[in-house]
Amino acid sequence: MTQHSHLDPSPFSLDGGPVGALLIHGFTGSPPEMRLIGDYLHERGLTVAAPLLPGHGTNVDDMNRRSWTEWTDCVETALADLQARCETVFVGGLSMGAVLTLYLAAHHPDLSGIVLYSPAVWPASRLLYLTPVLKYLLPKKPQSGETDLTDPAADLRLWSYEEDPVFAAHELLKLLRRVRRLLPLVTCPVLIIHSTHDQAIHPQSARRTYERVGAPDKELVTLHDSGHCLTVDSEWESVAAMTYRFIQAHPPVGAHRQD
Repeated sequence: MTQHSHLDPSPFSLDGGPVGALLIHGFTGSPPEMRLIGDYLHERGLTVAAPLLPGHGTNVDDMNRRSWTEWTDCVETALADLQARCETVFVGGLSMGAVLTLYLAAHHPDLSGIVLYSPAVWPASRLLYLTPVLKYLLPKKPQSGETDLTDPAADLRLWSYEEDPVFAAHELLKLLRRVRRLLPLVTCPVLIIHSTHDQAIHPQSARRTYERVGAPDKELVTLHDSGHCLTVDSEWESVAAMTYRFIQAHPPVGAHRQD
């Protein structure tokens, strides 16, 4: 993954109807990884907002200066802005974006529903747990260069850093530990979508998240032809369609479902 010059890592907003979708990108990523889903929902009448998390879309050194609370503050502000414009709001996030989505849901039980794409509540790499010390020895490190994407064109839809910011990774660890404790407080409807090809999160991350959220209305969907960034990979259209069906199936209280 790289910083493709044809992509703009800035936040985007798409005005639509009274139903809103807040879409949150992942660690070291940017809003373009949510653009296909956002356009799909917007074409079907939704208002869409995709913020840029602090330290992202700039450079690795900037990200290494950020704290996890800056990320939660950012999505709290984005949620409040969208709620001021829409009658009902759904939140969806990819990877760390899914973790931030869970954070919002735990603090806003009135959300109409959340969608978790490749939730990174439990990461694959054990190195994350060494970051409290590792960050002082190696503030940033090159990424492996390997990819789990199945669509050769998928990488062209992503704008992300080519190095891992290790100070920021420690902040991610703090966020994960906080959100794991909050999972029982997530009571709004939940849709979780993950893939067996995902090399970035623990193979049981999606299942553990599904089992530990407090929501009585929850669904776990397993894909078999996508990598970690499944919002831009081979099955993105299926992911978008599932997202829209989930939103359609959970209208606000007192509203009638429209086909």
